[in-house]
Amino acid sequence: MRAAVVRTFGGPEVVEVVEAGLPEPAARQVRIKVAAAALNPVDAGVRSGVFGGAGKQIGLGWDVAGTVDATGVATAWNVGDEVVALDYGMVKPLGTHAEYVVVDTDAVAKAPASVDAVAAATLPLNALTAVQGLDLLELTAGQTLLVTGAAGAVGGFAVPLAARRGIAVTGLARETDEQLVRSLGAAEFTATGEGSYDAVLDAAVLGEAALARVRDGGAYAGVIPQAQPAPVRGVRTTAVEVSADGARLAELVRLVDEGVLTLRVAETFALDDAAKAHARLAEGGVRGRLVLVP
Repeated sequence: MRAAVVRTFGGPEVVEVVEAGLPEPAARQVRIKVAAAALNPVDAGVRSGVFGGAGKQIGLGWDVAGTVDATGVATAWNVGDEVVALDYGMVKPLGTHAEYVVVDTDAVAKAPASVDAVAAATLPLNALTAVQGLDLLELTAGQTLLVTGAAGAVGGFAVPLAARRGIAVTGLARETDEQLVRSLGAAEFTATGEGSYDAVLDAAVLGEAALARVRDGGAYAGVIPQAQPAPVRGVRTTAVEVSADGARLAELVRLVDEGVLTLRVAETFALDDAAKAHARLAEGGVRGRLVLVP
């Protein structure tokens, strides 16, 4: 099969598409024939060496939508099932930017019925990050939340997920994104980040600037593991380290099919054009996800 990998760190030009052996599923694993796989900022971090792994071949891609192609023993999935999954891991020989990928069976969920595979591939990483980040904040109905980067990939899921819990959400984004952010479920909108809130979900990675908006004794959740600012004024600070969770992913799929969550695709690229997709991501200004289609 073909797979997008890096064998040296650098810019988009270091991304290679190579021939690799077809991976075989072990017990409690499935092999998925990849129909689509989203490109995320974490892939750019892996490519540039942020997470280490020098001297190794490192596969790219965390999100996958496709069809179960083979199964190991002790799995409830069947060949032919249309699924989505999160393939967690910073430094791994192969990722989802490939023609096939093997994942643990409990990382898998049935694909949404209401969207195609390209759209479905934008769900796992960012929606799981959003919902697991909200869990860390431990907010209850009626409390106030500021979501930074509310028009972005994680923020765009966090806004409707929080609103559905009865939380009063304010979305922070560019002025030009106000209509979008309100349509996602934000009760209020700000382009400046002023105000005081019970909690902040800092999807834009503003750090201390976002922390300053949390009331004394509130909570802050970042989206880069172990990179949250230090606690101040009794504010509890934490950061989500996303984990694969097929049961939780199935809940998110249901919300897609119910119209609660909106999936946004900015552009698609052939797998052979993976380097071009990385270059587009590096340009910035992408609304929605870039998706590789083998």
